[in-house]
Amino acid sequence: MKLGEVVTVTIEEVAYHGQAIGTYKGYPIHMDNAFEHETVRCEITQVNRKFSRAKLVEIVEASADRIDMNRPDLMETGIAPYLNLAYPAQLKLKQKQVARIFENESIQTNVAPTIGMDNPSHYRNKTVVPMAYENGHLVTGFIKRQTANTVVPLDDYFVNDPVIDRVIGQVRDVLDAHQVTPFSDETGLGEMRYIMVRRGYYSGEVMVVLVTQTAELKDEDAIAEEIAAVVPGIKSVMLNYNPRNLHLMMSGDNRLLWGADAIHDTLLGIEFVIGPNSFYQVNPQTTEVLYAMAAKKGELTEQDTVIDAYSGIGTIGLTVANQVKQVLGVEVIARAVEDAQRNVERNQIENTSFVTADAPEQMQKWQAEGLEPNVIFVDPPRPGLTPELLDAVINMQPERFVYISCNPKTMARDIRYLLDRGFELSGDVQPLDQFPQTAHVETVAVLVPTK
Repeated sequence: MKLGEVVTVTIEEVAYHGQAIGTYKGYPIHMDNAFEHETVRCEITQVNRKFSRAKLVEIVEASADRIDMNRPDLMETGIAPYLNLAYPAQLKLKQKQVARIFENESIQTNVAPTIGMDNPSHYRNKTVVPMAYENGHLVTGFIKRQTANTVVPLDDYFVNDPVIDRVIGQVRDVLDAHQVTPFSDETGLGEMRYIMVRRGYYSGEVMVVLVTQTAELKDEDAIAEEIAAVVPGIKSVMLNYNPRNLHLMMSGDNRLLWGADAIHDTLLGIEFVIGPNSFYQVNPQTTEVLYAMAAKKGELTEQDTVIDAYSGIGTIGLTVANQVKQVLGVEVIARAVEDAQRNVERNQIENTSFVTADAPEQMQKWQAEGLEPNVIFVDPPRPGLTPELLDAVINMQPERFVYISCNPKTMARDIRYLLDRGFELSGDVQPLDQFPQTAHVETVAVLVPTK
């Protein structure tokens, strides 16, 4: 294969990361915006020993499930890689992808049809967007694929709550009026890195976070007041000092500029305090379905003791507390535990407590103290569970282990570990479309000790 060569291929599969894969003379070619069984012409853009990358040139034979949403800007950024695939086909694709992942780990199980949304767009309750100068003014949008910092201007991100999209524009215009400069990696100069906006789905409360390269922002007090004057539902304007050398989207260094340091929202009737760094699922509509389903799969009873590992601000533990005897949460991030404790007090829940600790170490400590949990819930970050956490679960031998995951690859790896050490799957593996139009899916599985 040569760079710039144009070839015709038939798409054999769409991998979990969203890339379509076809082969040319036995050589795999990966590309975006192509779907299973389509025949396409594509131009080779990158070559290595194992595969090449290409960009779509022409659809020779389209899938019956292809639609044209006429949003090349979204395709350029990768915000919604499945945008041009009919939604029922997206759900089937994600079911198939999860099944393939489990098969690759030699796990025999039934993967249930993916649970979807009635309205699979404009659902996100949080977004973080970059900015750039264009024709002498600030623009906001998203980074173009395969570039370091080229911003594609956007007003409608398609996956965000529409109010959030409007707020992004309002905040951008205030910053532009004050001639705030965006940070440049090339020059090392500039003040602003990102705008982050969160909005409560039920409360309508809005938080704006100005993520900066500099410890202070020029005219920051006036900027905060002007944002508060134009943004409906605004409750909080924060500054997050995040110098580029931290290599993070946001740091933990927050400073209040206006209003309160948190907003609130409800989930399954429980009110949550949500700060700038709080982990709170981005799709509130499906999160309620997800947690209710996880609780049902956990077969909770009023006599159960539950451990909520990786408990964050307490979203899982607090939403199941009224169904069980007690909930014990463990989370390594102290700020999240403080929020969880605030949520306990705010909802006057008496059978739930949270501790700041490394989850495997805390579970070993609980076991040494004689704790015998009936159910353990985990909802880890994308890297999945550590062997130490899995070993702690094995040693505790809960009656039910409920695994919620945003990454089926690491989930299948971890489940394989448990299957090899005396556990078995109970019921179907259930995908749920927490992230419509994207290449991600939430998955729930339950494991029990082998009898």
